[in-house]
Amino acid sequence: MRREYPATVNRYREGVMTRTRLAVKVMTTAAVLALGAAMAYADESPTAGGVFTDAKTGMEFVFVKGGCYQMGDTFGGGDGDEKPVHEVCVSDFSIGKFEVTQGEWEKIMGSNPSYFKKGSRYPVEQVSWNDTQEFFRKMNSQPGKQYRLPTEAEWEYAARSGGKLEKYAGFSDAPDLDLYAWYDKNAGDSTHPVGEKKPNGLGLYDMTGNVFEWVQDWKGNYSSSSRDNPKGPLSGTYRVLRGGSWNYILRLLRATSRNHRPPDSRLNSYGFRVVFSAQ
Repeated sequence: MRREYPATVNRYREGVMTRTRLAVKVMTTAAVLALGAAMAYADESPTAGGVFTDAKTGMEFVFVKGGCYQMGDTFGGGDGDEKPVHEVCVSDFSIGKFEVTQGEWEKIMGSNPSYFKKGSRYPVEQVSWNDTQEFFRKMNSQPGKQYRLPTEAEWEYAARSGGKLEKYAGFSDAPDLDLYAWYDKNAGDSTHPVGEKKPNGLGLYDMTGNVFEWVQDWKGNYSSSSRDNPKGPLSGTYRVLRGGSWNYILRLLRATSRNHRPPDSRLNSYGFRVVFSAQ
């Protein structure tokens, strides 16, 4: 037999049920938002292969486990500024899987300074060291990771597949150069889309050739006392570029070779790569 309640009781029960449904709806919405946040965070987390896509920029990054290595001209025959060979230790960091592309630069800066405007996947060039700092200023204007250029020590460690004894980025035998790099013998007087050649041991592309890559440091002499996360001189006249480019000869493509130019220099062989420190 169905029990009848007074009207006041029924209104009370209806109010309780309404509040309950509202609370469930709020809890469900919160759960969905939390799941969305978790998924967004997961997109920024390294996959099993150590590669992930940053949700803020769309750039692909490779996590690099820090360590110690012998920095400098370990093979001999290099230039004087590659000596002395000295032990350097770097902390964990993440580095761009590719050189910064024209599409990525235009997304942040709203324009494309490149000479070789052949497509969005070509590396951006004709950018100075000073230009890269403006790029990072805009990238870092929102909360989140703080992006920057790699230090020389980080760049060489990453280029040599985690500090391995490699003459070039990922290899040591000159006959293999065509497999890994765009340089004066095969580039056809132009840059090429990033990622077309073989990667090094960390899965990084074009660390040898295609475009030079600016690093953070002022140019200075190596010091055996600068062991842990060295950042170079506090001041100077020239900033350092690494890796060689599409118009450079074999000898200047070595992973330890150091080029240097004033920070306002722009050429169609100058580009860069992005890093951020471990959180």
